[in-house]
Amino acid sequence: MRGLLYFLLFLLVVFGVLYALTGWSYSDGERAGTVSKFSRRGFLFKTYEGVLNVGGFSGETGSLTPQYFDFSVKDDAIAAQVTQAVKTGQRVTLHYEEKILKFPWNGETKYYITSVEVVGPPARPYGDGSAYPGYQPGQPQQAQPQQVQPQNQQPAPAQQPVAADTTR
Repeated sequence: MRGLLYFLLFLLVVFGVLYALTGWSYSDGERAGTVSKFSRRGFLFKTYEGVLNVGGFSGETGSLTPQYFDFSVKDDAIAAQVTQAVKTGQRVTLHYEEKILKFPWNGETKYYITSVEVVGPPARPYGDGSAYPGYQPGQPQQAQPQQVQPQNQQPAPAQQPVAADTTR
């Protein structure tokens, strides 16, 4: 009887430590950028995994170098917000918590997104005229009128150039 009590106490301590390591937040913060990849994947446990392109500047080379932030999402409502940001190409700020230990059913990373904040306007669709000078929002863009010849008329013959020399 005493051995069973010690065994149950040992299991309680082990599960308490595991709960503290996986449930307790080691750190939290935010990262801003554009989500370049977001998918639901896994062999046995399907989880939402994504990559945030934070961007960056290399002080060593003086050039732009991409920096990526891998993250996991547990909540379906947050996953829907991230999916919408991917579709529109909007810049987002992801609020995250970092866990000390991760289990496979929680995700592939130790960074779990707790909320999403949209930062910028949606990207302009291809062919949008708002980047051109003279664009006025709210007015439809007018196409340039094209000259169309009726099919039953023949084009007028081109006239021969006249020489400027009058000594004929």
